[in-house]
Order: sequence, then C-alpha cells, then structure tokens
Amino acid sequence: MNETRLFLLAALAKRGPMHGHQLRRDARLDRAELWSRVKPGSLYSALHRLADEGLIRPLRTEQPGALPARTVYEITEEGRRELRALRDEALTEVDLRPDPVDLALAVSADLDRDLLRGYLEDRIAALRARASRIDHQLERRWPDQSAADDLIVEHARMRIDAEIAWHDKVLAGIDDLGPPR
Repeated sequence: MNETRLFLLAALAKRGPMHGHQLRRDARLDRAELWSRVKPGSLYSALHRLADEGLIRPLRTEQPGALPARTVYEITEEGRRELRALRDEALTEVDLRPDPVDLALAVSADLDRDLLRGYLEDRIAALRARASRIDHQLERRWPDQSAADDLIVEHARMRIDAEIAWHDKVLAGIDDLGPPR
C-alpha cells in the first residue's frame, strides 16, 4: 500500500488540478503526518512517477511573478481507477507492522537493566511528546476538518496511549527480562 500515491490521487480527485507546491502545502495543512507516512518532500518525485504511469497528466505550467515555473497536474480516468483500487486496498488490508523495539527487546537479555530502563523511559517521553502534539492539534481545528478527520486524530491518540501503556508494562517487569533460566 503506497500512502503517497493514495494521498496525491485523492487530493487531485477531491480538489482538482494542482501543482506540487499546493499538494505539499495541503499535506501540511491536512496534518498528513498524523494519519500517514506521507512525507511532503517525497511528493514531487511521486508526481513524476504518477505522470509517467499515466495516472495524472500535466495540465499547464504557471509562473506567477518571479516564482519558479510550476506544473499543474490533473488526475486521469486511469488515475481514478487506481485511486479506487488503492482506497479499497487500504480499507481492507489490516497492516500492523512489527515494531523494531520488539526485536531489540527480544535480544536485550545481556543489556544492563539501567541502560534498558533509560531507553524505555526516553521512548515513553517521546511518545508523550507526540501525544501532546496531537492534543494540541485537537485544540485547533483546521480548514475543512470533518468528522472523519476527528476520528483519524482520535485513532492516532489511542494508538499512542496503547504504546505508552505497553512501555509502562515493560518497565514494570524489566527485572524479569534477564537471560533465560
């Protein structure tokens, strides 16, 4: 499942023709980092790939004032079919990826417990900081925020809460993580 392709095709289908800078700005405004792994910096190369595949096409080039020339793209019919397929895939696929921390924990029997405790406490602090950013986002609505957006942000917050609870559980049993007996 390619989230960047899904984001770009959906944005062009929903909002109409746009250039890369608009799409990048919309990714930031839509807070794509809360609900996807869409990286604004990767959008331009993805746009070129989508155009090469015939899923979008250049509509025109704009150059307002002294700004660089910008190619405006629109979605094609083939792109709309791909959008439907990507959306169907995303809605039907359950993808809970393994977290590298699990592997690290599985091979940490020889690690000093205080060092491991420090790593886990740092991870909890990072998770709490991320939760705080989400809470801050919830306090500020953004343009065109919908009920689906509210659910997406709530989902992100609930996942972080589950991660914090798991880390707390690992910390509580850290002394039992020694080498097998």
